Amino acid sequence: MLSPYLMKLVERASKNKKTIVLPEGEDERVLEAAYLAVQSDAVHPIVIGNIEQMKAFYAKKGWNDEKIEMIDPVLSPRLKEYTDLLFKLRQAKGMTEEEAAKTAKIPTFFATLMVKSGHADGMTSGACHSTADTVRPALQIIKSKDPSMSVSAFFLMVSNGEPYILSDSGLIINPTVKELADIAVTSAISAIQFGIEPNVALLSYSTKGSAKGESAAKVIEATQMALQTLQTEPYKNLNIHLDGELQADAALVESVASRKAPGSVVGGKAKVLVVPNLDAGNISYKLLQRLGGCEAYGPILQGLNAPVNDLSRGASPEDILGAMAITAIQAQN
Repeated sequence: MLSPYLMKLVERASKNKKTIVLPEGEDERVLEAAYLAVQSDAVHPIVIGNIEQMKAFYAKKGWNDEKIEMIDPVLSPRLKEYTDLLFKLRQAKGMTEEEAAKTAKIPTFFATLMVKSGHADGMTSGACHSTADTVRPALQIIKSKDPSMSVSAFFLMVSNGEPYILSDSGLIINPTVKELADIAVTSAISAIQFGIEPNVALLSYSTKGSAKGESAAKVIEATQMALQTLQTEPYKNLNIHLDGELQADAALVESVASRKAPGSVVGGKAKVLVVPNLDAGNISYKLLQRLGGCEAYGPILQGLNAPVNDLSRGASPEDILGAMAITAIQAQN
């Protein structure tokens, strides 16, 4: 059964339906998610894998697979086109034509090349692949929208129907000051895409100098750098509010913020939570999901030229459907 928030995402995706490619047709959760996508009219799904095996799964379930497009890279008439494109993109990095021909058959690369070529609007992967297997082709083929800004990842966390952005919780292990500032700014843009108020808190174990340390100092510096970026185009007229360093309770609870950070433009009202490193991000989202009962969708990549998103390997078919809808919404923007 779909949660109320997931139903909202699906409804929004269906208003301007996009084509989303899933390169993990060997995973039954992915096949079920593709079926759910068709039933909910959220996106047009393309599933990459062994066509006979995928059709056998749907037949066993008694499900009509007519609206689910299935592609085997080895049998695709576009394989040569994608091989040539990959070689063109990567030859300067030392890739040979033979390596390109071999790599283009790998489902995650094939699917990413589909997005690059405009034959799909976005990709969702990671149910049975590592984050690196999803992100590497994206960085090599799709590439960043703004080379001066870091590509990062966030989780869309939903608590009692209320959405929050938690980042970086999937990609940059130990961000530099510049990377942390980039994460904060890019996450604000992602919030706007999803109709979330762009109130950004850079989190720490310290609130406004209450504790000292290298990590807190980095957050303070990153906050100042992010604020400077927000004064420039194209950000300065987007009504983004940003503050740090803030402890999580000061960021989320107004009564705590009034004591710890009086006058903060974000204190008690944060919707975008920027953590200092991947340890904090990964631990936080899993605790919120498993103990707090929050819905968790992601990791969602931000800052790319086209949407390519990761999945938790513990994702349910409904989680995958949510990620597909999120990918489609990103493509709409």
